[in-house]
Amino acid sequence: MEETIKVLIYIHAFFGGIGLITGIGSIAVKKGGLNHKRLGKIFSYSMVISSLISLLVARMPNHENLFLFLIGIFTIYMVLVGNRALTLKNKTKNKADIIDKTISGIMLIASLFMIVIGVLGIIQKIDNSILYLFFGGFGIFMTLKDFETYKNFTKNKNAWLKSHLGRMIGALIASLTAFMVAGLNIGTLMMWILPTILGTIYIIYWNRKLKTKTVANNGYK
Repeated sequence: MEETIKVLIYIHAFFGGIGLITGIGSIAVKKGGLNHKRLGKIFSYSMVISSLISLLVARMPNHENLFLFLIGIFTIYMVLVGNRALTLKNKTKNKADIIDKTISGIMLIASLFMIVIGVLGIIQKIDNSILYLFFGGFGIFMTLKDFETYKNFTKNKNAWLKSHLGRMIGALIASLTAFMVAGLNIGTLMMWILPTILGTIYIIYWNRKLKTKTVANNGYK
């Protein structure tokens, strides 16, 4: 069993590394261009595969880790919604698909669950329980924004783009955090939170930029 788990961890790390490299690459190249789209696809597949494996490992004997399991769900959610946001660009009806709402609904429930665990953990003085509150609160915020986007995306031509940008950057943040915490073995509270703070600042920067810039049909510049 341990050998199997070790192999899974190596595969998880391999695809996570690919995701980190291609994610950074997709930010560096021209947004909406061919290279951006190609790197984005590789990033998406790599992150989903890596996260699915992490779900398995986090529930295996002697490796149980509820927090990492929930973070895996969080990462998959962001990749799926980030890619699904591209389909909103061409929708004409004032409603999103049931698939969109289901993905966000599951993440909303998981986020509420994280909040409950965090509160109970703080009451019981369990170390790092604040992380459950931090990521749970972040998840609630993002999913509520999802439902707002699903309701009003036809009224805001850039809503799909903001959703795509925010969720894909979020998935990249997860990849970067995993690298620093697991790869570099720096598991401090600040190391868990800092990438999310920096990524959020980057997202806010782009959202403000979109308000004053015309967006091309094939992406953003």
